[in-house]
Amino acid sequence: KCLAESNAIAYFLANEQLRGGKCPLVQAQVQQWISFADNEILPASCAWVFPLLGIMPQQKNANVKQDVEVVLQQLNKKLLDATYLAGERITLADIVVFCTLLHLYEHVLDSSVRSAYGNLNRWFVTILNQPQVKAVLKDFKLCEKALVFDPKKYAEFLAKTGGAKPQQAPKSKDEKKAKKEAAPIKAAPEPEELDAADAALAMEPKSKDPFDVMPKGTFNFDDFKRVYSNEAEAKSIPYFFEKFDAENYSIWFGEYRYNEELTKTFMSCNLIGGM
Repeated sequence: KCLAESNAIAYFLANEQLRGGKCPLVQAQVQQWISFADNEILPASCAWVFPLLGIMPQQKNANVKQDVEVVLQQLNKKLLDATYLAGERITLADIVVFCTLLHLYEHVLDSSVRSAYGNLNRWFVTILNQPQVKAVLKDFKLCEKALVFDPKKYAEFLAKTGGAKPQQAPKSKDEKKAKKEAAPIKAAPEPEELDAADAALAMEPKSKDPFDVMPKGTFNFDDFKRVYSNEAEAKSIPYFFEKFDAENYSIWFGEYRYNEELTKTFMSCNLIGGM
């Protein structure tokens, strides 16, 4: 038997105090903050920090900083009058949330950003200075200068992991010429023999669209479709009459004998298509 998920392993190894003690409410709060770390902090942290580390492409127009600020404000508010996240002693809630915040405090939360979260900073440093934590994070330092995005890092990461083929040196003119001369000349494929039916069809004169001889109108149906699909009728209908080319097009009004045939939009479309 084995366990695979980090939270499950942590719970299995934790003692009664770390699990929340004997109080059911504190135990539930521990699970609450573990879920908060996984579902709120971790996605926002990865979206901001991973592109800066060069292990993920940068997301354009993503509000990653704002997402992080939201979770930091929630934690800072919680710790205004509390030493720890759940109960009066360190629990798995503190350990899991602390570990999830490590990348932020190490790479992007410099002193100017951290200054807005005094309560959270106090709690973070308290957990960081625990002997058990210091034994693991011996060389951890708070961020002094936030990382900035460098597209070269991600390109190098792709090349190392096989995500992108390394660029090859351009071939010389002599190599290109030799390759071109060595390329075999492909013989033209022989035309396939047509059976009697296909041969008869091929001999028939091609039909012409009778509307080809008519003058081209100025009304753009695709533009009107886009306006009609994305705007309210108060805008799309005036647009139609403003752009309509009455010299080359006409408007038809159709009435149907049975209104029950028009209860669904697709029914009306089918009837119009059959006119």
